[in-house]
Amino acid sequence: MDEKTRHDTLGGIVLENVKCAGCGVHIQTENKEALGYAPPSALEKETAICQRCFRLKHYNEIQDVALTDDDYRKIVSSISKENALVVMIVDIFDFNGSWVPGIQKLVGNNPILLAGNKLDLLPKSVNPRKVELWMNKEASERGLKPEKVHLISAAKGHGIAELADSIETHRGGRDVYVVGCTNTGKSTFINRLLKEFGEGGSDFITTSYFPGTTLDMIEVPLDDRSALFDTPGIINPEQMAHYVSQSELKIITPKKEIKPMVFQLNEEQTLFFGGLARLDYIKGGRRSFICHLSNEMNIHRTKLENADDLYDRQLGDLLQPPGEREGFPPLVKHEFLIKEGKTDVVFAGLGWVTVPEAGAKIAAYAPEGTGVSLRKSLI
Repeated sequence: MDEKTRHDTLGGIVLENVKCAGCGVHIQTENKEALGYAPPSALEKETAICQRCFRLKHYNEIQDVALTDDDYRKIVSSISKENALVVMIVDIFDFNGSWVPGIQKLVGNNPILLAGNKLDLLPKSVNPRKVELWMNKEASERGLKPEKVHLISAAKGHGIAELADSIETHRGGRDVYVVGCTNTGKSTFINRLLKEFGEGGSDFITTSYFPGTTLDMIEVPLDDRSALFDTPGIINPEQMAHYVSQSELKIITPKKEIKPMVFQLNEEQTLFFGGLARLDYIKGGRRSFICHLSNEMNIHRTKLENADDLYDRQLGDLLQPPGEREGFPPLVKHEFLIKEGKTDVVFAGLGWVTVPEAGAKIAAYAPEGTGVSLRKSLI
């Protein structure tokens, strides 16, 4: 940072050309409660970060931000006016909840590479080729035809080199925009990617469990004529992350390979996933249900006839997360007849339950505003 820039900023002025290297917001030194605040001493360092990112990085604390969903979309929709390559990151573990709603409108006619992150969380029995085919099918059903689908683990580095090569091939010297919903590991991915391109000496883009960490576009030069842009995480209301606290989000977000849990259920038995979701097995004879959720998730079995009363009495206590009832939306019932064997019942933001055999009649409950869907099993 040159002397003139440093002097102007120390006077308490918001400078257009000084952005936080963590979240991309403009740095300012006047209002401690406003976005982009940094103490003047922070600007003496070569890489400036705002107080919010400093506290997140060093103390794992996050401060609420004032950006709305419309603010995010205004920033990201500018991509549609550019001639660029778009890389969209989705969370394999939460595909529906991490899909960017209206992605075509946001990015225009630009080509897209689709990257499924958090591959390391899936059980080793999952067939990667099946996951790729499933992602392609899901994208096609949503009207998107990606140039290529990649499976990656930003946390472990798996698949990053291959995706970096693919980006270099498809961008043809153009800018690259990385888009994705909140909590998909997008910033972790970019830090890995920049190391592949030789730009990332350290993890300078803020990463966390918490949605909405990146506040504005962060531009990183790739060569003399083009750059990579990290965009704000778009909020998808289907994500379970919006209905739990910061500490609870750590519980429902897997940190390592999930260990499937098998339950042998009789008819008219219920599984509660904390107090966030519920699966009723109504009819079909004794059979197994295989749960793929965070290893820290509390699963409670009870009789169907007792389920409603248990939920009313124990939500926030025995059945948690959530730890608080207040503000938590009611659970909405979705009824399904499992017509094919090896079917997954997917709870957006939580995981899925595999039903190995056809013929089961079930009811799945999830918070109002989040989704429950069926798919062919990934295993």
